[in-house]
Amino acid sequence: MSRQYNVGLVGVGAVGAEMIKVLKDRGFPCGKVQVFASRERDEVINGETYHVLKADENSFGGLDIVLFAGKTDVAIQLKDAVVKAGAKMIDNSRAFRQDPDVPLVVPQVNAEDLDWNKGVIANPNCTTAIMLEAVAPLHRAKKLKRLIASTYQAASGAGAPGLAELEEQMKEMVEDRPLSVKAFQHQLTYNLIPHIDKFDETNWYTLEELKMRNEARKMLHAPDLMVSCTSVRVPIPRAHSESLNLEFEEDVTPEEAREILSKAEGVKVVDDPLNGGYPMPLDATSKYDVLAGRIRQDISRNDKKGLDMFVSGDQLLRGAALNAVEIAEHLVKRGLV
Repeated sequence: MSRQYNVGLVGVGAVGAEMIKVLKDRGFPCGKVQVFASRERDEVINGETYHVLKADENSFGGLDIVLFAGKTDVAIQLKDAVVKAGAKMIDNSRAFRQDPDVPLVVPQVNAEDLDWNKGVIANPNCTTAIMLEAVAPLHRAKKLKRLIASTYQAASGAGAPGLAELEEQMKEMVEDRPLSVKAFQHQLTYNLIPHIDKFDETNWYTLEELKMRNEARKMLHAPDLMVSCTSVRVPIPRAHSESLNLEFEEDVTPEEAREILSKAEGVKVVDDPLNGGYPMPLDATSKYDVLAGRIRQDISRNDKKGLDMFVSGDQLLRGAALNAVEIAEHLVKRGLV
């Protein structure tokens, strides 16, 4: 009988529930799954009742892997306790993403960075994870020099309150009632909001946009990579999309890019635009793969070093829960747990 691993989960929101589902769907060899939150209670998750324990510094004895799907301050508070208990911490918050002692990992992009972990592994921002699934294979083949990204991010990227607000606004609009605006800065229905996270007042980029630059540099081991991003909240429930303009050190044609991506794990090429074949969030929802298409030469250049591309990926699944579980799978595969 193969070894089983005791798994802890801190946080019972949308991402936490998705993590439990992915563990089951992928047949991860769990001995037990213990769920933790801010207080003890029974909680129905994916139709099954779990006895949730209060998370504290004494919670993690006997666990092999602890998935964190909660707040940044909780991850910071409990990190040392997880490591002291001998478990591996896989954290979905922003707490440790730029810590030089913590690997920031998407297994299809940089699984080798798991080998130098000191007990904590960070999950990147969901938009970064979706982007790099498609960009990293091209970077390995042609060496990326510059990346311009515009993101179209679903309401559920702001958690359950964001999704609930979009749904409530749609009902209110149909019923001709005043719209509730709490989760976002402005009305989202019939609107786009070019504002995700706080603004950095030194350069007027948002923290969401800066995360994509900093995380891409770290994960691609390319500290000088030129990246600029504009992040936009859009009125769809689930799955993020991104328009990418890519500049490479070497020439690359759309045909080469399609061939490279067709062989890349975690990517599905959907690129038949004349017949309506291109990535859309509706098609990416609840799918493991990032959809990549609209691959074309950048006609603003007089060489073949530029490409344009459009990608869609489920941010709760591909960008968060699935990636965390795949990190756990690779820790097992590499004998690191």
